[in-house]
Amino acid sequence: MKLKARTINSGTASGIALVSKEPLSFFGMIDPETGKIIERGHELEGESIKDRILVFPYGKGSTVGSYVLYRLKKNNLAPRGIINSECEPIIAIGAIISDIPCVDKVDISRIKTNDKVTIDNDLVVINE
Repeated sequence: MKLKARTINSGTASGIALVSKEPLSFFGMIDPETGKIIERGHELEGESIKDRILVFPYGKGSTVGSYVLYRLKKNNLAPRGIINSECEPIIAIGAIISDIPCVDKVDISRIKTNDKVTIDNDLVVINE
């Protein structure tokens, strides 16, 4: 299946999807030393974002989140790519400074956790 997307940060990335129906914040919600989601009660609590294609509706929280994503990248714990319904500035800046392919305007309900996903600039390819 192919989905058209809007490019936030260009590039290509392939990996296994990790999908959240809930928004994510990189600050305080994801441990920059382990790459694991640590927010209690979040549907992805305990999951690692390392090397995944991270799919979520939109970001939330502090602008520090952009730099946490950058720190994750420097620690080799970042996702390979990010897919959002609506990418807001915190996620966009984090993806750009970390050089992580990022797209939005995607119907994320069509992507399931563990799908093989490729981001190729303005195209998302899903191999279920």
